[in-house]
Amino acid sequence: MPEGRKGFFARHLDAGEIFGEILFGLIMALTFTLGAGISVTEGPGAIRTLLVTALGCNLAWGIIDGAMYVMGALLERGRRIRMLLSLQQATDPAAALAAVARELDPVLERVTTAEERAKLYRGILTMASRVEPERARITREDLAGAVASGLLVILTAFPAAIPFMVMEDHHLALRASNAFLVAMLFFIGFFWARFTGVNRWRAGLLMMLSGLALVKIAMLLGG
Repeated sequence: MPEGRKGFFARHLDAGEIFGEILFGLIMALTFTLGAGISVTEGPGAIRTLLVTALGCNLAWGIIDGAMYVMGALLERGRRIRMLLSLQQATDPAAALAAVARELDPVLERVTTAEERAKLYRGILTMASRVEPERARITREDLAGAVASGLLVILTAFPAAIPFMVMEDHHLALRASNAFLVAMLFFIGFFWARFTGVNRWRAGLLMMLSGLALVKIAMLLGG
């Protein structure tokens, strides 16, 4: 798909990152809907306070997650720069080629021969000697990825709070919220299967059952 036709999240995060952030947000949301069971009999004031606190927690974790995304991007960029500098400063070509091999063999070993990799690594070493190392810095892409990462965590929590806002019966709202989260877990598993080659219905069911197991465990522990 052309880059311009992708959505905001798909432009700045890969599929694994998107699913990971959504799952994290769902787990956070599931935690506060289960926690609502503690205050569900204490009246609307207690429920409202708990929901505001829980949504604030998701907001905080979204911000933290965005910051961690930027830190991870800087760390990876710095690692590549250090690798480039080490190749440029190497006095032993054999040791430099071995360093390139350690970096790329895990990716290329299954799809190339040893001769093909050796030729490629020599080319990389030659090219590395002509590249001017850049300074590790935060880019606009890093910031966009951080916003996308944080928003997924934050936005995932809001639908779970809707039943508490529109239903007067707090017990029913709690059940509806948990049912909604479990259904979301199913669909996350269903769509995740598209990228992994496993059976979609089985993946969705497994994800949903895992969510139900978490609900049961939390209830047994007093959640």
